[in-house]
Amino acid sequence: MSTYMTGDIVAASCRGHPVEGIYITDRDGMAVLKLKSGYNIGVDEETCTLVRRAGEQPAPAVPAVVQDERLPELAIISTGGTIASKIDYRTGAVTSQFTADDILRAVPGLTTVARYRAEVLATILSENMTPSTWQALARAAHAAIRDGAEGVIVTHGTDTMAYSASALSFMLDTPAPVVFVGSQRSADRPSSDNVMNAMCAAAAARSDLGEVAVAMHATTNDDTCTVHRGTRVRKMHTSRRDAFQSHEMAPIATVAYPSLAVDLSPEAVRRGSAEPALRADLEERCGLLYFYPGMPEEAVRVYEDFKGLVIAGTGLGHVRSACIGALREMVDAGTTVVMTSQCLHGRVCDRVYDTGRDLLAAGVVEGEDMLPETALTKLMWVLGNVDDAEEARRLMATDLKGEIRRRSDYGF
Repeated sequence: MSTYMTGDIVAASCRGHPVEGIYITDRDGMAVLKLKSGYNIGVDEETCTLVRRAGEQPAPAVPAVVQDERLPELAIISTGGTIASKIDYRTGAVTSQFTADDILRAVPGLTTVARYRAEVLATILSENMTPSTWQALARAAHAAIRDGAEGVIVTHGTDTMAYSASALSFMLDTPAPVVFVGSQRSADRPSSDNVMNAMCAAAAARSDLGEVAVAMHATTNDDTCTVHRGTRVRKMHTSRRDAFQSHEMAPIATVAYPSLAVDLSPEAVRRGSAEPALRADLEERCGLLYFYPGMPEEAVRVYEDFKGLVIAGTGLGHVRSACIGALREMVDAGTTVVMTSQCLHGRVCDRVYDTGRDLLAAGVVEGEDMLPETALTKLMWVLGNVDDAEEARRLMATDLKGEIRRRSDYGF
């Protein structure tokens, strides 16, 4: 067992070079140290010597945050994630910041863009997001806009941020920007994207945008963020800073950094285009099924008691013929079934091959060019607000919030 405690300042040797850092833990006989650079290294614990015990150095004074009351007000709604986190150099831990002052200390440049009110809605990893949290988010964003906020920033973990942005797009009619933002790299790393992303999100929230969107790095460089429509965005890479891309369309805006100049595309919905409205009911008993070759009929029947099912089918929107009977029975029993494609480009068309025609005859709805995850959040919203099955089918095939494009464009 190690003689060091988390937070101790330790000197050590790494490949013959002296190093000093914060002791975090031991692993496989190696001591894990956090260097001043923010990166962690492993060193042979036998080379370590104690410099100072954890707690012997007093915590640094917390500076006061001064907000400029002359600037317009934005709302920050926090759900967790790394976007508003900082490193505690006494312990080596990265912690989320929950109050407006904490966030502004982490990204002090924000005070030059606007003044802020903040609400902590959740402190969860984004894989733990639920439809009920989406509903709470929608209510909080609607209340902030109703109470006079010029825009809303939602800090969110990146893994499911596209789901949340899509869900809020359907639940909210907003005259002001509601901008989701996250960070791919934690704040303790020199390559962190948290500061630039937060600054660009604030600029987007003050802009003439009038819809739900996601703002993240445009490239691996620190010069531009792109702003993506909430119903047409996907996380395309596990760790790159430019992981988020618009699907089958150009981004609706770009934000230059560090100038924070916002350039809206012609397709972007403009500020004031809608009156604020909230329809937050969702039907949670909806599922998303990814088809694979040889998938048994039983995999479909798992969803028999669900109100809605989105299928990510192959190509133009297909599943094997052996599954169609189960889908027909589900539709007849009242389940709304929507077909999307596993392909990233193009659209569903079940009128080309026999399998597709059989799916249409079974009552499956073509999901056009919607992303499967967007189709899922839309189906939850439609079934939460509509009782009539035919009306639900009609709405699923109708563009409501830019989720369906009547033409499939190429080159994006």
